[in-house]
Amino acid sequence: MSTLKEQILNHINERYDVVPDHPFSKFPDYAVFRHKSNNKWFALVMNVPFEKLDVQKSGNVDVIDLKVDSEIKSILLQKPGFFPAYHMNKEHWISLALDQTIPQQNLFDLIEDSFNLTS
Repeated sequence: MSTLKEQILNHINERYDVVPDHPFSKFPDYAVFRHKSNNKWFALVMNVPFEKLDVQKSGNVDVIDLKVDSEIKSILLQKPGFFPAYHMNKEHWISLALDQTIPQQNLFDLIEDSFNLTS
């Protein structure tokens, strides 16, 4: 059975015909997804320590950073599994935990929104 992270990577490849690139030599597992037409990022998948998300928990968690509409950002940040963006502009981006907290279809819908907002 595949992990949620693997399902997300497969979904992005199948839906948008995009494979990740890995631009950070220090973090070779960080996966950046870019538009083919303009090279803009629409998603970033990482494994980060919980403390980077201001969570008082030990260990790491897979996250995906997505661009979101400013009108829904504050609402999303009140829900479990949503955090101010790690590594990206916190005004326009959020981090979503890939730990089964957020239903898969919600993740797919937010990836679609991020794709459209960055095209």
